[in-house]
Amino acid sequence: MAGETTYMELSQDDGGAHKFYEVTVDGTSVTVRYGRIGAEGQVQNSSFPTVEKARAAAAKKVGEKVRKGYAPAVRGARAARSVTRRQVTSAPSTARAVAPVLWRFRTGSSAFGIHVDEDRCWVGNQAGDVYTLSHGGEVLARYSLPDGVKCLVADEFWIYAGCDDGTVYDLSSKVPFGAYDIAADVDIFWLDIREGVLNVSDRSGGLTVIDHEDEFQWSRRSSGSNAWMVRADERAVYHGHSKGVTAYAPDGGRELWHTATDGSVLFGWQEDSAVYAGTGRNTVQRLSKATGAVEASYRCDAAVYSCATSPDGRHVFAGDLSSSVYCFDADGRRLWKLGTGSGSALSMQYLDGRLYLVTTDGSLVCVDASEQAIAAAQQGSVPTAMDVKSAAALPVFTPAASASAVATVSVAAAPAGGVVVECVQQGGRTRVHVVSDGFEPGWNVQFPRGIREAGARYVVEGLHAASGGFYRVRGEIRRLV
Repeated sequence: MAGETTYMELSQDDGGAHKFYEVTVDGTSVTVRYGRIGAEGQVQNSSFPTVEKARAAAAKKVGEKVRKGYAPAVRGARAARSVTRRQVTSAPSTARAVAPVLWRFRTGSSAFGIHVDEDRCWVGNQAGDVYTLSHGGEVLARYSLPDGVKCLVADEFWIYAGCDDGTVYDLSSKVPFGAYDIAADVDIFWLDIREGVLNVSDRSGGLTVIDHEDEFQWSRRSSGSNAWMVRADERAVYHGHSKGVTAYAPDGGRELWHTATDGSVLFGWQEDSAVYAGTGRNTVQRLSKATGAVEASYRCDAAVYSCATSPDGRHVFAGDLSSSVYCFDADGRRLWKLGTGSGSALSMQYLDGRLYLVTTDGSLVCVDASEQAIAAAQQGSVPTAMDVKSAAALPVFTPAASASAVATVSVAAAPAGGVVVECVQQGGRTRVHVVSDGFEPGWNVQFPRGIREAGARYVVEGLHAASGGFYRVRGEIRRLV
């Protein structure tokens, strides 16, 4: 690319950051490229009336990054962050019948991320795309993230996407923002989040816990590797890896129990009193949260990639590498086995008589799991699945790169009902506190790190108190000028 280019990197010794920022001035145009070291990153272009104003804008961007610790670097000299793409095989189903699929949406890339709530369905794939759909199969919106989506997790009303670039993005408002940065030496496998506390399991079998301010709390190393399971509640963090499932106290102070499972843990699920571990030896095992004792086993015909339950644990579902989906009763008796018609289910969730799957061919599949529909499917009678298409005018939301990428609003034009927050220096870090009346002035706000600037003020919509004594944003963020 022609023009004057400044390339910088921020790679901290403790692995807390591993990213680059590049600014190119070409006449009256300024191009910013940013992202994880070793990746192509995202690009933003801006035009200015004169060459002088373009250079001044570029110099301002560079100055902002230098103050945050970025330093000039040579592109390609530093190694990229370690990323493990989950390698899975998918064989044809051996089931005699196909599941009653109501609708199917093909995202275009293998998908691991799923979340289903009363309002909509979410799917995230290895291309970095996250789509939201109605329960009827209408595509509502798309989020374009910088790297592959490992998983989607919910914490109350907030939705987070854990990506291969080491960032966990908050998708709760129209403009996604990076809420957590995972250390560069942590090769992320799975995530869970509860009351703003993020739990990260990784390739080496480690477990890392980070609070809502994106600050390290504690970590533990298990006896195994390839930790594809982490689940948390008020009593413990449940960590599944190649040697079984280990439960730790919420503060990381001690191990509560460890249970060796029948094969490496490839997926995990939880209900109020039990955790469920899907294993490489064709089994889902139900473990007591209190003691770790194996309470029941659910036997499949191939390695289990995913599992889920009905809310009361009455039914247990599983997906295997042979593109089959199973249903068991609570005691372990197999009720049915059917083909997915869309590859192997890499993650799943049950809601209101429907089983939602994301698969190796990148599909989000909605299965009618009612007794009547399953009985008909076993006799060879299934509905014609609707193939869902994206609308040409589908809105696409991308993360904001920096403060300069955030919309601005004057004080006089600030929306009624908006809440003013301010970035302040505290203990050597930039925190965000609420300025508007009626809020706890000492509580911090979970806020995008990329747009924090000491002294800057923003107006936000949908600020909510969260368990644990902090505020979360669920709405648009605009800078006050």
